[in-house]
Amino acid sequence: MSGGFNAGEETAVMMSAPKDAPAIEATGLTRIYHLGASDVVGLDHVDIQVPAGQMVVLKGNSGSGKSTLLALLAGLDRPTSGRLFVTGRDLQKASEAELTRFRRDVVGMVFQSFNLLPTLTVEENICLPALLAGRPVAESRSKSGELLQWLDLAARRHHLPAQLSGGEMQRTAIARALINNPEIILADEPTGNLDSRNGETVIRLLAELNRGLGRTVVIATHSTLADRFAGMTVTLKDGKITERA
Repeated sequence: MSGGFNAGEETAVMMSAPKDAPAIEATGLTRIYHLGASDVVGLDHVDIQVPAGQMVVLKGNSGSGKSTLLALLAGLDRPTSGRLFVTGRDLQKASEAELTRFRRDVVGMVFQSFNLLPTLTVEENICLPALLAGRPVAESRSKSGELLQWLDLAARRHHLPAQLSGGEMQRTAIARALINNPEIILADEPTGNLDSRNGETVIRLLAELNRGLGRTVVIATHSTLADRFAGMTVTLKDGKITERA
């Protein structure tokens, strides 16, 4: 790299994580949505600390604040007030460029609706975040190949999403979330569109990422499938934490 202190280098310094920082540390975390003349409270002064390497299950009914919390942890949304550090990075004060880097390099997201691009093959969907991050094509394909083998998707490498089962689509989405080696995996209702067998498979994969590879995993779910793997269970209601276990 050439000399000088360019914007990319500044971002790397400002967003670097202190050693041994908690994976998640929030104090007074609040998100209020302004809808016309009304205010809707998504999160209401939430305090939470999650050690690195923990598996957290977020519980609560629809509208409880689970998805709002995940969006804030992913850097997809900003708090209205409060403090939020994820892997030591101050997301409240981060610039848009820093949040883009954070979403690309630090967190991997898994959604209920899979969010695969329909015109790309399985391999292309998995490689896309790595290529957008500027990683070499050969390196991205090599990493994708490892993930395809691990997730039993090698035979589906050149298939389009429409040619996959629901379980295969979600495993592809997990591979895509892992391609940039994120520190944290955030999963929003990852079993919501799956039958019980495929849902069990997906939860076991997420648990293996946590227990076998030491990834911090946060799952928002109505299902009980993840309960036995949880190191921490947090229940929300009306934007507040009502129970921790």
